[in-house]
Amino acid sequence: MKDEPMSNDELIPLDPPQPLASAPLAYENPGFLNSSDGRIVRILAEYSEPLARFRHERIQDTVVFFGSARFRALDDATHELELLENTGSQRPAPPEEQPARAREGRAGVSPLRLRRAEAAVEMARYYEDARKLAHLLTEWSMGLKSHRHRFVVTSGGGPGIMEAANRGAFEAGGKTIGLNIRLPFEQQPNRYITPALNFEFHYFFMRKYWFAYLAKALVVFPGGFGTLDEMFEILTLSQTNKLAKKIGIVVYGSSYWKQVIDLDVLVQKGSISPKDRQLFQFADTPEEAFTLLRDGLIHNHLEREELWREGEMELPEIAHTRR
Repeated sequence: MKDEPMSNDELIPLDPPQPLASAPLAYENPGFLNSSDGRIVRILAEYSEPLARFRHERIQDTVVFFGSARFRALDDATHELELLENTGSQRPAPPEEQPARAREGRAGVSPLRLRRAEAAVEMARYYEDARKLAHLLTEWSMGLKSHRHRFVVTSGGGPGIMEAANRGAFEAGGKTIGLNIRLPFEQQPNRYITPALNFEFHYFFMRKYWFAYLAKALVVFPGGFGTLDEMFEILTLSQTNKLAKKIGIVVYGSSYWKQVIDLDVLVQKGSISPKDRQLFQFADTPEEAFTLLRDGLIHNHLEREELWREGEMELPEIAHTRR
């Protein structure tokens, strides 16, 4: 026999549920935004938010400085040079990896620490060279007639060579950009970045996008894995014609780089074309690097823009691309 339907008199009454609060908007829901499902939103935010700020600050293009973050500068005699634990870290490396101090003498000091001391002096010089070059470049770019800020000095936002670049531009009175990256260990943006142009990224590839998209020139100071990574990324983009612009690449410190890598071997072995060797130039003084940068920016960009003006073409408000 089939069960007969229950009559209304036989229904068991239940207390009504409590009124619901409004659900959070999707873009205000931290659980979603920080989940794997929200990754696409985070990626888009790291594209759209910097773009909005660059437009608001009237940034048209940049000159990017890459180089080691691991050494601090010797600005005065009371501050000792100290090797950092890792790129971008604020923690010092272990004592046995630190450069030997002058007051310690040579007796009982390990060969590693003596080598570090020699390197520390060299890296301090590169810090000052990057600072001077950024100053020269910023002074020149500020004298250009433009409604937007041209060839703004940009760095990865951290210490070392990055700080030196931002510092030189700051001391020249110009705007300067820091594209920082959030890492597992402690790090802070250097103090010389223009506050409105201080960025922090979660995704390395979005940070790299902004390095390449706005850049009209690149200066590669001595550095480690990160510097090599960024340099070869731009070289590859230039070699494969993926950029709608000419990026001048100056590799600073020929004695350092020729010990680290021998790109002429790539030509000899046929893995790159001889013309690929012309994608970059070496420089060993701030004045030499500035001349190369300035002449390349004038020839590849400013002179071309004059032709656009003569043809009554409107210049793009930010970096020009093929599409």
